[in-house]
Amino acid sequence: MSKNLAKTYNPKDFEDRIYQMWEEKGAFRAERDPDKKPFTIVMPPPNITGQLHMGHALDQTLQDVLTRFKRLQGYSALWLPGSDHASIATEVKVVEKLRQDEGLEKEDIGREEFLKRAWDWKRIYGGKITKQCRKLGDSCDWSRERFTMDEGCNRAVNHFFVKLYEKGYIYRGNRLINWCPKCGTSLSDAEVEHEDKNGKYWYFRYPAADGGEGVVVATSRPETMFGDVAIAVHPEDERYKDLVGKKVILPLVGREIPVVADPYPDPEKGTGAVKITPAHDANDFEVGQRQNLESLCCINEDATMNSLAGKYEGMDRYECRKAWIADLEEAGYLVKTEDKVIPVGECYRCGTVIEPMLSDQWFVKMEELAKPAIEVAKKGELKHVPERFEKTYLHWLEEIRDWCISRQLWWGHRIPAWYCQDCGEIIVAEHAPETCTKCGSTNLKQDEDVLDTWFSSALWPFSTLGWPEETEDLKYFYPTDVLVTGYDIIFFWVVRMVFSALETTGKAPFKYVYVHGLVRDAEGRKMSKSLGNGIDPLEIIDQYGADALRFMLTTGITPGNDMRFKEDRLESARNFANKLWNASRFVIMNLQDEDGNFLPMKEGALQDEDKWILSRVNDAAKYMTETMEKFDLALAGQRVYELIWNEYCDWYIEIVKGRLYGEDEEDKAVARSVLVRALKDMLRMLHPFMPYITEEIWGYLPKEAASEENPDHFLMKDHWPVYENAFEFPEEVEKLNMAMDAIRSIRNIRAEADAAPSRKLRAVILAKGHSMDTIQAAERYIKKLANITDITFTEEKSDVPEDVMSAVINGAELFIPLDDLVDYKAEFERLTKEKKKLEGEVKRVKGKLSNEGFVKKAPEKVVNEEKAKMAKYEEMLAKVCEQLATVERKL
Repeated sequence: MSKNLAKTYNPKDFEDRIYQMWEEKGAFRAERDPDKKPFTIVMPPPNITGQLHMGHALDQTLQDVLTRFKRLQGYSALWLPGSDHASIATEVKVVEKLRQDEGLEKEDIGREEFLKRAWDWKRIYGGKITKQCRKLGDSCDWSRERFTMDEGCNRAVNHFFVKLYEKGYIYRGNRLINWCPKCGTSLSDAEVEHEDKNGKYWYFRYPAADGGEGVVVATSRPETMFGDVAIAVHPEDERYKDLVGKKVILPLVGREIPVVADPYPDPEKGTGAVKITPAHDANDFEVGQRQNLESLCCINEDATMNSLAGKYEGMDRYECRKAWIADLEEAGYLVKTEDKVIPVGECYRCGTVIEPMLSDQWFVKMEELAKPAIEVAKKGELKHVPERFEKTYLHWLEEIRDWCISRQLWWGHRIPAWYCQDCGEIIVAEHAPETCTKCGSTNLKQDEDVLDTWFSSALWPFSTLGWPEETEDLKYFYPTDVLVTGYDIIFFWVVRMVFSALETTGKAPFKYVYVHGLVRDAEGRKMSKSLGNGIDPLEIIDQYGADALRFMLTTGITPGNDMRFKEDRLESARNFANKLWNASRFVIMNLQDEDGNFLPMKEGALQDEDKWILSRVNDAAKYMTETMEKFDLALAGQRVYELIWNEYCDWYIEIVKGRLYGEDEEDKAVARSVLVRALKDMLRMLHPFMPYITEEIWGYLPKEAASEENPDHFLMKDHWPVYENAFEFPEEVEKLNMAMDAIRSIRNIRAEADAAPSRKLRAVILAKGHSMDTIQAAERYIKKLANITDITFTEEKSDVPEDVMSAVINGAELFIPLDDLVDYKAEFERLTKEKKKLEGEVKRVKGKLSNEGFVKKAPEKVVNEEKAKMAKYEEMLAKVCEQLATVERKL
């Protein structure tokens, strides 16, 4: 390492090197230290099929900022990483690879061989995303990295399943589920994405069995009519009271079905009569249960029609729809068609429209499990940030249905249930039984299905720490402190972790749920492959550096709200890093002699500017601590940005330069000491946001004594600045702030008057009382930094010259004589040229308008435009003449 920072800021020169150094030295390792408080975050495990995208970058940067902050505060901070086996997504990938490479289906090679291929795929491609996370600077304890299908997690899953089964919370039943025809598996309600789409309602007449008119029913899914078992009407709907208990005929099919009274139909919607198809609609299923109706399934798992559809058997559901409607219309049963916006459920993984279907599956009873999860939120033991997401959480829990947990896949945690092939007994156990517990048969077969991926990830906060064993890690690091997640995953994961944790450990899995929004493109659109507007974080890191990306993400978002990805904000973040780099390089160069040895530094008599910067750093530490604790990371990041850019670089360094180049060696030593103290505290505060540049700069600063805890002098293992009353200097702060207001005002006046910064000026300052004392004490700063030769302080307005430019500052008024600002000779020449130019324009336009041919032949719009030009030029000429007269009087 050289003795000074490189001349130019280039993150490629050090980011990878620093991360490798951290990892090799075990800097991320979290130890169980009885003298420290633990702080724990578990990483929402990214899918092993995944690649780092901007949503991951935001989610993980927020977690890393919190982890690094708490580590600096002295906590034993554990950020536990891992990845998810992602049953559906991974199986799809392996199946595609099998087809592409060998032209085989998974059934061709069998389950055992397929799982070998899946594990091979995981070894080759799995974990790729966690390697990419290192580029972001994630300070995870990689020694504790977990996988949702590792041995420990599998043991936890089986234990949890058996425990819930024994308590009666898990059961196998024939119920309505969401079925994805493409993925070939059931889905939970949370895995179905609903989107409003343009569709139609078809109104069909069901004739009465006794020859009457019957009833008209509207449906958006005519293909399910083959599974109709009843028509429901509201008990208080007068229109249908005579039909209740009678039968109608299913059009063309000829099957008679009853008309039943049930509270489900809304008399205000459609015709008020609803067809009931329990095997293909969730609401209809509930009606069927209440009315003791049979269930008829008319659609196969591949979304083709079955034998109930008669001549339409084997047709795709949508092909059947077209043909069936055409036949019904031809037979006179179609009454009308209505365009309608219809909510359509789609598979969250592949986008295929799901098919509600009656199926034998495993379910978790949710009513009792949901109650404790509701209670911890209402008691405040589990807090959402921002609070509004608690309503979403509670609403979903209060309306929750039983959770379908079985999936018709091979990759995943296989359901720990065995069926006796001789007596039909179901044996649920953590380990494969040798014999049937009922009849003693050895002819046992394990359930073919695997568990919903979310069943295993619901145990993530504690299974990763060793549960169901009472490990030392579990005792020390659990419950975790905060879960960082997007608002789009509350249903999928957060709720399930909470009720699972309460059931198994009796404690909420975390104290806070910090909910963030999505990263959208510059136009506010969701990033997606179909739109082609996704942005690769790795490409951004390559171009701007990880620090710039992290700072842009964390300072551009507020809890719970979406943010827009804008290139100019990345530029701004990189410019900030460059500003810090150059300022730090200046400081380091002035700390060393010609041989690179550090010059003396001492805590001696502080100048006013020293007290000001130390006070500003002190206040910033207090503010940032408070905002970080409240998860207002953007406010904290913005504060350290202002501290470094505006206060330290633009003001303090500029003020102190004269002392560094002066002759007073003792004062120079004090100045160096304050420069370093302030810079170190600012690096500590910025480190969670921009870990690479801060660690790199830190390495060039004077080292404090090494400790057992931080033998490598890493910034990331140093300490967070703590507010100290001793560094509050209100008088000096007021003095410097007033000086800065005055300097800014003078600079603005120079710019407005187009006076060069090198031009010497005089100033008159009008103030009284305390303000006068303060501004007078700041005189030397104003003179030096605003290039003022003389300042007249006065309490009388009559002492102010007539021709001045002025500004109001806090508690005072500032005046600069025009004579100082303006070079009247040069201004006379400029105004004379401007006058001549405007006179030419006036003459040209006047000539045009005095030409009768132009006025008569040109369009009215063109003539009016010329008249407007004439008025504008005449007005400008008058002002220039007025200014010229004033200047002539001064010459």
